[in-house]
Amino acid sequence: MKQVNLLLLVLVWVIGCKTRNPIDGYESATLKIEPLTEHAFLHVSYLETESFGKVACNGMIVVQDGEAIVFDTPVNNEVSEELLNWLKSKDLHVKAVVATHFHDDCLGGLQSFHDRNIPSYANQKTIELVQDKELAIPTNKFSKTLELQVGHETVILDFMGEGHTVDNIIGYFPKDQTMFGGCLIKSVGAGKGNLEDANTSEWSQTVARIQAKYPNVSLIVPGHGQYGDKGLLDYTLELFRE
Repeated sequence: MKQVNLLLLVLVWVIGCKTRNPIDGYESATLKIEPLTEHAFLHVSYLETESFGKVACNGMIVVQDGEAIVFDTPVNNEVSEELLNWLKSKDLHVKAVVATHFHDDCLGGLQSFHDRNIPSYANQKTIELVQDKELAIPTNKFSKTLELQVGHETVILDFMGEGHTVDNIIGYFPKDQTMFGGCLIKSVGAGKGNLEDANTSEWSQTVARIQAKYPNVSLIVPGHGQYGDKGLLDYTLELFRE
């Protein structure tokens, strides 16, 4: 009887250790990593721009069963190495990196992922547009929708239409109802931002399609600024309504 009780105590202790030790965040002068849910993390790096000064650029990490998928790289290879080293320190195998459009704040650090033989994914339009830039080129392309496995769960990559750029995609993790909207989605109160490659006449319609397809989304990470709930979709739609 004592042996049975001891075994039960050991099992309770093991289970308790697993539940009490979530992956914590990280912060340095160049990189911030913040837990969002049990399986999703925000990563933030900083890009120096001529028009907007120092800009905080968001990405997202989805973690499941010891595997990770990264949405958008940090802004350069040095900070990407910092992110990858953090993931390695947490015993997470990076299964894929996804570039959500062709700008530097999405794939400026892609070469560091390639140097570690991590597969990269992007809209086929992204791969076409990045050819003339001095940046690493994603190795796997899709046109409309692609599902990737992370552990025993799935993440969805989806091209819903033009907006910030002609190639912008979103990422969705159904398990946590969490979306990476990238620069297609604005934080509440944000301005229109960089419109150099934008299609402002289509932007609101694209967001409306996202609302219709993903009505259960509960947390959204924009490309810049504060994450939030589906109110970010409402705000972005109204911001670009014509």
